[in-house]
Amino acid sequence: MESDSTPCDALFTCTQCGDCCKGYGGTYLSSMDIESIARYLGITADQFVADYTSESGNRRLIRQGDNGYCIFWDQICTIHSVKPKMCRQWPYIRSILIDVGNWRAMAASCPGMKADASEDDILNCVRNKVMDDYS
Repeated sequence: MESDSTPCDALFTCTQCGDCCKGYGGTYLSSMDIESIARYLGITADQFVADYTSESGNRRLIRQGDNGYCIFWDQICTIHSVKPKMCRQWPYIRSILIDVGNWRAMAASCPGMKADASEDDILNCVRNKVMDDYS
């Protein structure tokens, strides 16, 4: 029996608009993200943490500029090849599995997301993408 579900790549196509790089609580960094970005920038991890991050709770996140955008946004992501896991996952994030309404809220500000996708298609694609990160 053939599935009527929408392919995951039809639910989101990045338009490189930068809307996801502005505000929304910041971009959290894993230790692997810190090492990778620091290496890309040609600096130590400690220097990267001191110069480019701030702390929220016990976690590091990339600082935002005065314009509210990630400091690495300059009409395009300037660290795209080593962007943090949180950015690579967008918009397939765990919070959608808790409440699919999060997809619709995010789609209101992200022109690349298909806002009218079915709840089943959204959940199936997010589940698949989230599980891919752990395999």
